Amino acid sequence: MKKKIIAVLIILVLAAFGFWWWKGSTPAQTPSAPAAPQDKLKVTASGYVAYSLLKQIGGDRVQLTMLVPPGTEPHSFEPTPGSIIAVSESDLFVYVSPRVEPWVNDILQGISGVNALEAGPSHPDQDPHIWMTPYGALEMAKRIEKALIKTDPAGKAYYRQQFDAFEKEIKTLHEDFNRELANCQSRDVVHVGHLAFGNLARTYGLEFQALTGTSHQGEHSVHRLASLVRFIRQNGVPAVYTEEMIASDLADTVAQETGVRMLPLYTVEEVSKRDFDAGITYTDYMRRNLHNLKEGLKCQAQ
Repeated sequence: MKKKIIAVLIILVLAAFGFWWWKGSTPAQTPSAPAAPQDKLKVTASGYVAYSLLKQIGGDRVQLTMLVPPGTEPHSFEPTPGSIIAVSESDLFVYVSPRVEPWVNDILQGISGVNALEAGPSHPDQDPHIWMTPYGALEMAKRIEKALIKTDPAGKAYYRQQFDAFEKEIKTLHEDFNRELANCQSRDVVHVGHLAFGNLARTYGLEFQALTGTSHQGEHSVHRLASLVRFIRQNGVPAVYTEEMIASDLADTVAQETGVRMLPLYTVEEVSKRDFDAGITYTDYMRRNLHNLKEGLKCQAQ
């Protein structure tokens, strides 16, 4: 009888220990758990701006596809039949705006009833490069969060958690831009490219001049190029900026004529295959921009 009692006690202790171990190994925040692979939301992004924000807000709950391949100029991209199929089979299609991606209209006109979000500014007088300031990107991310919740209500807690984390990143990024660009030898940002960085310059008190307008399709006139060279010489501009998809001969011409240093700025619109495979985020690109602005404008640490 005594042996039976001991055996029962041992079984009870083992059962209690097993329950304690199982409970301790269960995730504490079940609302934040990612979706199973078969339950993931199918989301298609137009290009890297939308893709990078979707990746940060959608996280593990979305199966994400990008239409514009890495290394491709996004403004002049031409959709393929595969692009239309990808959008038509998606639960959600997110793009910036037809002003930035004019080819989006062709896709939307060819598909009826697609769940689509224009995440960028729709006002025709607004600079379309809204994401080139931290809080502009946050505004787009908020629209993306709402669209994801509407499409996938079960993921509401998860998407809000992801957005809150991104918001903290953005606040720190904005504070760093303000502090690190406060005391600079020059405030003239001369860009051998298009007007993608006007919002960024205005936000942090910089003067911005570009070779072309708000699109890569602007004409690189000899007159405008000569005007930029004169401005650099007359104002002692210490560095000139270029971007990923601008022909290198333009930047080389300015460098040869002025003898100034050339540094890159990143629009986030284009992504190299290397950066795409490395998972470079929006914040990563903006920190590269901050570093190069500090270098080129000769800013002193605060």
